[in-house]
Amino acid sequence: MAVAAGPTVRIHPVVLCSIADGSERRSEEARRGIGTLLGTVDKQTVEITNCFSVPHNESEDEVAVDMEFAKNMYELHRKVAPNEVIVGCAPLGVPGKTMGVMFTPLTVQYVYYDTERIGVDLIQKTRTSPSRTVGLATELEQVGTLASRIQDMLATVLQYAEDVLSGKVSPDNSVGRFLIDLVNKVPKISAQDFETMLNSNINDLLMVTYLSNLTQAQISLNEKLVAL
Repeated sequence: MAVAAGPTVRIHPVVLCSIADGSERRSEEARRGIGTLLGTVDKQTVEITNCFSVPHNESEDEVAVDMEFAKNMYELHRKVAPNEVIVGCAPLGVPGKTMGVMFTPLTVQYVYYDTERIGVDLIQKTRTSPSRTVGLATELEQVGTLASRIQDMLATVLQYAEDVLSGKVSPDNSVGRFLIDLVNKVPKISAQDFETMLNSNINDLLMVTYLSNLTQAQISLNEKLVAL
């Protein structure tokens, strides 16, 4: 008998980091971590964008959760993000009678906003760092990294197209439609105009970087003069 699939669950990186942090911070006596998942729900998607740990006491027979703490945390969180609600199992049954829950299979996806991608990329770099720590890159370094990544992606696309044309790889219509749609979204601009625009933006970025460094140096100098 076929089992009806449930909604798709989309989990953001901050949730995974918060769960890992809560697990590391739990007491030595605690055998589990308990918390509340927050996000948005529609007919087909449950998007989990935040969470928080909830203190609890456990013994061999029962687990006591601090519901007052969970309620206060949720109310405080709603003041910051009113669109996020508690997500999880809903009661099943007849009101006033026997209640229960129903487990359904779920499809889990890991997604992120553009701002979260910066943090994820930074965390990834700690794996190759001997000290397990990394510093924030400057804006110019970020531009160079993104440009290098785009260049690698273009090289991958060109290699795939050449392999299809030479017969090394069987053509995939879905990939072809995606590439055509991608090419159509690229604005038509000459190489010279693009280079001029890029150089102008880089000069603006360098000017902002110079002014910020100059302002920081001026503030440091003023602090030292005041201290004299």
